Order: sequence, then structure tokens, then C-alpha cells
Amino acid sequence: IEIYSLHVDCKVTSRFAHTVITSKIVNRANESKEATFEVELPKTAFITNFSMSIDGKVYPGIIKEKASAQNEYDAAVSHGQSAGLVKITSRKLEQFHVSVSVAASSKVTFELTYEELLRRQLGKFELLIKVQPKQLVKHFQIDVHIFEPQGIRFLETDSTFMTNELSEALTTVQSETKAHILFKPTVDQQKVNPGLDETLLNGDFVVRYDVKRGATAGDIQIVNGYFVHYFAPRDMPVVPKNVIFVIDGSGSMAGRKIEQTRDALLKILQDLRPEDHFSFITFKSRVMEWKSSLLQATAENLASAAGFVQTLSASGGTDINGALLTAVSVLEKAKELPERSVSMIILLTDGQPTSGERNVEVIQENVQKAINGKYALFCLGFGFDVSYKFLEKMALSNGGITRRIYENADAALQLQGFYQEVATPILMKIEMQYPENAVEGLTKNNFKLFFEGSEIIVSGKISNELDLLPVEIKAQTHTSDLTLKEEANVEEREQIFQNQTYIFGNFIERLWAYLTIQQLLEKSISAQEEDQKKLEAQALELSLRYSFVTPLTSMVVTKPTGHQQMELANKPTEAG
Repeated sequence: IEIYSLHVDCKVTSRFAHTVITSKIVNRANESKEATFEVELPKTAFITNFSMSIDGKVYPGIIKEKASAQNEYDAAVSHGQSAGLVKITSRKLEQFHVSVSVAASSKVTFELTYEELLRRQLGKFELLIKVQPKQLVKHFQIDVHIFEPQGIRFLETDSTFMTNELSEALTTVQSETKAHILFKPTVDQQKVNPGLDETLLNGDFVVRYDVKRGATAGDIQIVNGYFVHYFAPRDMPVVPKNVIFVIDGSGSMAGRKIEQTRDALLKILQDLRPEDHFSFITFKSRVMEWKSSLLQATAENLASAAGFVQTLSASGGTDINGALLTAVSVLEKAKELPERSVSMIILLTDGQPTSGERNVEVIQENVQKAINGKYALFCLGFGFDVSYKFLEKMALSNGGITRRIYENADAALQLQGFYQEVATPILMKIEMQYPENAVEGLTKNNFKLFFEGSEIIVSGKISNELDLLPVEIKAQTHTSDLTLKEEANVEEREQIFQNQTYIFGNFIERLWAYLTIQQLLEKSISAQEEDQKKLEAQALELSLRYSFVTPLTSMVVTKPTGHQQMELANKPTEAG
């Protein structure tokens, strides 16, 4: 079985990435063989299309509601569930895997399309392409086109497998608003060494970039009546933060996990700013406070904290409820905190609650009542014994997010990386306002916090009559209240994309649908049951209308007759 062509074709238009992977395979044997198509794609992406062509006949994947796809599958396949075509493989990736029997000297072409909105993190956008052909490929290429009307501020490519030989196969052409990256190694360049048929191509191919920004109320782009508004202010004073680290010291954290936690916390302490306040709470079967109040991040207090962190050990049970309620009461009692500051609780745990209150629903309720919208709660789940669902619901109900920390050698770096994302709040209570009568289907437009290095994205549909789209942004900075105003000329903005040949026409509408689905699913996690059903029904309707494989839909892949005919591609979620 030979892969004679493998193309990755990616178009990024104003952060929205559309990737098509095409693999052409021939069976050179004189009997039929299994041909496998296996690609890894970012977890943040939604698959939108898949097809197999065998001897000129096309077998398309069809996207349906999950339950009806499952029923159809169960009816067709009597011997129970197959593994499904998609599974999570690592911190950032999931794998799509399908194989099909190919007759002697026949050919098959696999084509997979997925889309995602690139999110700005720590000041850059990252496009990740996983490369793993597992054999030498005669026609191999990665072709990336980027168009950013705001202008490209910097661009870099990075790869885990690049050699001097291979780098000769990489070309980058860049203008003010566009970039074209082509990686096209010959078979000889792909070889580990000349005498062996072993490929070097195994790892990540990453493109990172950022866009230029004026000091205005962000950037508005419009195509076919849909708009997207990007806002990432710069040169703002940093808002001081009051942060309580709530650290799991239960028995299951013993050994490497607690060591990695200590390493990460020592680095994080060095990153605190002098105007920040902080404290630690550790919990086992009972809750221990390092100090009874928050301390300012002076050199002396940081040194004392570093001493404490080095003594962290692990044993006993897990009282998550007690620990979080203690953290809230420390923030409640805190005096002399800067008037305009951001208070946050960062919880790190690797297990289920086993001491104190154990019912996760009661804990969620207690914590939400105690926090009462005043503080942000971030939950970091270490490893796979945590209930991710529980942590995710708790964080989303309290203005924060959840991350899984994978138990790898780089766990300490993952922890630090997360902290860096929330280390620099620069705006609070951000409201993005648009004329009510002129905009519909607006995505989330008010945000509790904005962190340096990230980006706020709002999208919606403009009514037909509008010539000018006025925007007003209100927010609080560390020192004052901010109001920014901007007017976008609809026709002028539409013009920008008119002459871009390679752009798929309705990309802002698809971006709007992608963002809306993500936000509906996120909202449904922390909603009451009736609301949950409504939110999921809306998300399902959009997933089907725009053909996205989301947690509510499945793609049914039907194979040629003669073997198990049908398989399902579902979207895996971190919560399992």
C-alpha cells in the first residue's frame, strides 16, 4: 500500500482556518489490502467534510444528529459498537482514523476538511498541522495561505522534525496582509538517511503569527452581511490581581505530580508583580491556610512563600469544598487591597472530592453561592482521575475556565503556561455594544476580564439597510473608565474581501456559526436542565445547517459493500 500523494491545504482568512487534507493511495499488491487514512487535527476544530473515492466512486460522510446516526448505525451493525473514527490523542490533538479495503492495483483518495477559529494566546495565533505519513511520499506538500486585512505583524514557522536538508524545501512569501508558506520536500529530502526508506516527517508543523493593531476600538470585518469584531487593546496599565492558589495535597498527588506543582509554583511566584496580593491554601483531608490573609508580593513575602512551596507534600483525602470556601472567605475578609483589582482563585486538583462534602452538585452550589459573581475561579485538573465535567461546570459558573494538565514531563510548563495566560489582566467589565435594531444573532458581547495577549471576538448578522455599523466599547482599566467608539462603513469593509480569489465566500458566516455553537455548548454546561435542552437544540440546528461535527452531531461514513458498511465519526470532548 503506497501513499503516492499527501496534500495539506490550509487557508486562513482573518483567523478562520479552513484545512483540507487529501491522501491518495494505491495498492501495488496483487491482492486486496487495507488502506488507512489517519490524521490528527486540533481539538478546537470541527470536521465539516469527509469523502473516500474508490475507483472513481465517491463515498461521502453525512452529518446527522448524534442520536439518529447512532440508531442507524445500531440497525446496520448487529455486533455492537465499533470504536468510532475519532479519539483524543494528546493535549491539543484528536485523531481521525478510517480504513477501507482496496482491490489489487486499485486507488483510493481520502479527503478530510475541518475548520477552526484561531485563538490568540500569549500574543500570537497558532496554526498546528500534525505531520505523520509513516512512509515516504512521492508528492508531499503543506500549502498555507494567510490573509489578514489588518496586516501581518510577524510570522514564523516552526517544526519538530526540520533538518537543514528539509528546510530547503520550505518557502515563505510575505506581503503586508498576506503570507504563503509552502513545504514541499522531495522523496530524498524526506529520508532519514539515503540508504533507508525511513521518513523524517513525523511531528508538528506550526505557523505562528500576529496581526497589526491600531489603538482604536478594534477591527471590524464584514462579508455577505455578517460581521466579526476583533478587540485586543495594547499599552494599557496592568490591573493588580489578588490570587489564591488552592493546591491539592492529597495522597494521589504524591511523587512526580507534587514535584511538578512545586516547580511551577516557584516560577509563578517570580512572575507576580509588586502590586499583586497572593496566598496559598492546601487541602488534604482537611484544609490548611499558609497565612490567614492575602500578602502583598514584596521580595520578603515571596521568599517566605518560596520556602513554604518547597515543603509541599502529599497525603490523605481531598476536601475540595472546604478548600474553595476557605479561599472565598480569605478574599471576603481581605483589607487594603487595591481599589480596582481582579480577584481570582486558581484550583489545582487531581481527583474526586473524598473528604468533607463529597456530592459534586452540592459543592458546585456552595461555591457559586459563596463567590456570587465577585471572583473568577480557574480549575486545573491534573491527569485523568479528575471529574473534568465537575471542574468545568464549576469554573464556567464562576467566570473562569478549566484546563486539563497532562501527566507528561512538561506538566510544570503546562501549569506555568496557564498562569501566564491569566497573569496580566488589563481590562474589567468589558461591554461591546452594537445598535440593537440593526444586529441579530450576536455572540457573547460582555466579558468580565480581558487578559494581555488574548483577543475578544464578537460576531453577528447585520440588517440589510445598514450603511454604517456603529460600535461602542465600555470597560474599566486600572485607573479609569474607558469608552471607545468606532463606525464601520459596511460597503467599504465588504470590498476588502471581494477581490481575494482563494477565500471561501461566506467565511464570516461560518466563523459566526462556529463561535455561536461553541458558546451555546459552553453555556449549556453550567445551565439548568430546561435551559440546557434549549441551548443544545440551537447548537444542533446550527451544527446541521453548517455541517459541523460537534458533540451533538455525528458523521456517518458508509463504505463499499462487502465489509462492515458503516462507521461513525463523533466529536470527542475533554469531559469524555
